[in-house]
Amino acid sequence: MTESRDSLAAALGVVLSYDDATGRTHTLSPDSRDAVLAGFGVHSEAEVDARLRDLDRQPLIPEWQVVVSDAPVQIDALGGRSWTLIPEEGNPTQGQGADLGPLPIGIHRIEVEGAAGWLLAAPETLPEPPLAWGMTVPLYGLAVDGRIGSYADLAQAARSLGAAGADFVGVNPVHAGFPSDTGAFSPYAPAHRGRLSTMHVAPRDEASLPPADLLDYSDALPARMEALRAAFRPDADFTAWRAQQGAEIERFALHQALSEAYGPYWPQWPDALHDPEGEAAAEFAAQNQEKVAFHVWLQYMADRQLADAQEAALNAGMRFGLYLDLAVGTHPKGAETWGRPDLFAHGVSLGAPPDAFSAEGQSWGLAPMRPDTLAADGFRPIQAILRSALSHAKLLRIDHVLGFERTFWVPEGDAPGAYVSMPREALLAVARIEATRAGATVVGEDLGNIPGGLRDALAQSGLLGCRVAQFERHWDQGDNAFSPAQDYARAALTSWGSHDLPTWEGWKSGRDIDWRRDVGDIDNVAHADQMEARRQAVSAFCDLIGGEGMDDLHQFLAATPSRLVVAQIEDVLGRVEQANLPGTVHQHPNWRRRVGVAPDELGSLDAIQRTAIIMRDAGR
Repeated sequence: MTESRDSLAAALGVVLSYDDATGRTHTLSPDSRDAVLAGFGVHSEAEVDARLRDLDRQPLIPEWQVVVSDAPVQIDALGGRSWTLIPEEGNPTQGQGADLGPLPIGIHRIEVEGAAGWLLAAPETLPEPPLAWGMTVPLYGLAVDGRIGSYADLAQAARSLGAAGADFVGVNPVHAGFPSDTGAFSPYAPAHRGRLSTMHVAPRDEASLPPADLLDYSDALPARMEALRAAFRPDADFTAWRAQQGAEIERFALHQALSEAYGPYWPQWPDALHDPEGEAAAEFAAQNQEKVAFHVWLQYMADRQLADAQEAALNAGMRFGLYLDLAVGTHPKGAETWGRPDLFAHGVSLGAPPDAFSAEGQSWGLAPMRPDTLAADGFRPIQAILRSALSHAKLLRIDHVLGFERTFWVPEGDAPGAYVSMPREALLAVARIEATRAGATVVGEDLGNIPGGLRDALAQSGLLGCRVAQFERHWDQGDNAFSPAQDYARAALTSWGSHDLPTWEGWKSGRDIDWRRDVGDIDNVAHADQMEARRQAVSAFCDLIGGEGMDDLHQFLAATPSRLVVAQIEDVLGRVEQANLPGTVHQHPNWRRRVGVAPDELGSLDAIQRTAIIMRDAGR
């Protein structure tokens, strides 16, 4: 049955051979193939044969296709048949023949003679944004004492930075997390990407906590949740909002209430509660209505306060306001996978193949979305996630947008990983649909082992790419041939670094290299070699930009043709330590460093005032 399994893997989009960033060729092994097939829900030989038979059937119409919104649509496969069109909004219509007429923007379903397909009506491209600049801040670190930064703090920061001239303020993902697990605070391993983090909700009354350089979630998170419980007062506005949200928010709130009773991770619950539509879950919901209501209320408060932050940003003169971040994946044991287990591959994790930063590759501990289920659902699950984020922002970053082209699945155990192709054109169309509806700009983080053609596809769709100055070099001319400002991409958001990279001062001093030695990733010999290489790189880059200061750096970034430029608060404040050290959990204080300046005072800092002048003089 090896041939059948190979055929099915190829038909499902599993890449049979690929070259990693180091130039090595990897061929799909039988163990990897079978692990990936299991992720698609295929285990036995009978299941292999059944899926092959399904895939061999020629559908009357394609499962999905992208069409241009508000333009005439013709589907030749319809011939003279009668059809029913079920639009995303509005009532079904019926017709006959290949001509459907113009379709409004949205995801529509067409049914004909027992067959059905999805029509993704999207604009061909998004408009180019104006030259602009903004600032990234760690939301968790905005509080001036020992508390967790809140959406109210973000509103103050946005108001202050907007008054200084910034066009946007960026934060890491604000997806729903695990309130009952104080150790699960990474914003990139969320419980649900379509819901909001409640640990940033500002209670009406909350006691101060002793100031500290590092945020202690074990104290701060329970204190916040206790204050929020004390503030829980359902009112008419909340009741009306809840009624508009539908069944999905009730399912999410039920998950959160179950997590309080049985633990944060659903595979550890009693088996009967693994089914969100089962009798046990329904019985729990009926017996715990107030607990479920509390978690709906938390989402209501998060939604309202994040909307307030966006309003504050726009009223302060920002062009975009909030710049939010969409995580590449979801926690395999969180609310998102509990609510839709069929949408995710099990027994595998998202990750990355070997590259210059990880010789063995990476496993991120995140559940991949199954492209087959996503397509069968008309891509509406990813649409809902994008719509949720864009309801609070006019600028959105899609983390690891390479996942729109292909995702790297790493099996549990010893089998090597494998790439799985994704429906790029459909995913880009959904992004264009939701960005157009929100009047927003979308940035795709296109760093790493970039598949051929992806950047062109992003550009054609009007999505911006990312350019990180630390990596922008003419590598064929040598390791230290940093690209001059004029060589940067126009359709991009450009920055010095990111939350996963060293700060400006940290890079110059090699602090990230010190950390890699201290956590055991490299030995003293490698440390010395890398420090010497860094010294040469620093010298070359500082020669290019004409100095070693933060202002020199920002003048260089501002001079690039990139439509958007972002400065980091850590660089502005001259910080050495970075927010997150990839590949570490407890060895490095990830996501815990504080800003140390009151959020309403950020815009008045001399360094930010100078940055604003630099950006303004560059036409931003």
